[in-house]
Amino acid sequence: MNSQEKQQSIALSAIFQAAELVATLAKTGTVDKDALRPMVESILILNPQTTEDIYGGSWDHQTNLALGRRIAKQALGKDRNSVNPDTLRYALSLVHLEGKLSKETDMLSTIGQKISQIEQKKAHYDDDVLHENMLASISGMYQDTLSKLAFRIQVQGDSRFLQQAPIANQVRSILMAGIRAAMLWRQLGGKRWHLIFKRKALLNALEARH
Repeated sequence: MNSQEKQQSIALSAIFQAAELVATLAKTGTVDKDALRPMVESILILNPQTTEDIYGGSWDHQTNLALGRRIAKQALGKDRNSVNPDTLRYALSLVHLEGKLSKETDMLSTIGQKISQIEQKKAHYDDDVLHENMLASISGMYQDTLSKLAFRIQVQGDSRFLQQAPIANQVRSILMAGIRAAMLWRQLGGKRWHLIFKRKALLNALEARH
């Protein structure tokens, strides 16, 4: 396993964690806060020293991305029939949407400015990224930018939950975190065809204890 595959496995775990969280939240109205927090926090980390730092550092990223790592291993391995089809669809949609975003330089600039503004607000809410006002701000950023692109991610679930503003804000915040992960995946050289033709190498990286 080379270093690039190790880094890619982190980004891939984050993409699948975002996808699984959206699928669960849309259907049940609840989500594991321990899995949600590092994803939302990753949006506000603009100048990390390493890939691991985006998700809690060299030790904590293992725990913080445990859900996504498990789902990614299932999706790339022999157990892929056990993965929620919505999760797979969201994961691929995140990669596709980030590809569209990467060509929109003005939108990327706007997102960067908005992230800086949101990061500065965090101190007002005891540095809690899951405060409803923080999630509302991230959700608003998603609506002002990514929702304007021709391709949109269609979230399917229970309308009783999705019509509630706090839950809708969580969904968009997770999608934003998924876009962050997909951007990282692309920056690390990840491509959609790798999910088919580099499956074994990625699986080995996902299974290794970093």
